[in-house]
Amino acid sequence: DLSEEPLEENIELCTKYLERMAKMNVGLEMELGITGGEEDGVNNEDANPDDLYSKPEEIWQVYEALSKVPNGNFTIAAAFGNVHGVYQAGNVKLDPKILGKAQTYICEKLGLPEGSKPVKFVFHGGSGSDLKDIR
Repeated sequence: DLSEEPLEENIELCTKYLERMAKMNVGLEMELGITGGEEDGVNNEDANPDDLYSKPEEIWQVYEALSKVPNGNFTIAAAFGNVHGVYQAGNVKLDPKILGKAQTYICEKLGLPEGSKPVKFVFHGGSGSDLKDIR
């Protein structure tokens, strides 16, 4: 988990890891941005709310760099309001439209047909999320 590191450093290190992992046919999950709440001793409960949401340009930077790794298999855990910790359902404000906007942005960059989904996203930090919001 390098999500606490500057984006450029996170990308650089994950690219190096993916280059090694691809040779063994092992996938990489890259965490992008911060997840609210507390995890691994890092407390983000007072984080700037804007930082809890990844921007399409940031997701593109990750996708572009990791896609260059031959035989690389990766997923992106982008921040879209997800949190770690114990929260009452309803206190978490997920915005999955961010993920859709990122797909559209990257499709435009790659010249892919509308509706394509080039990015494999994973949902990291589902604490306090209502099941209907996840579905």
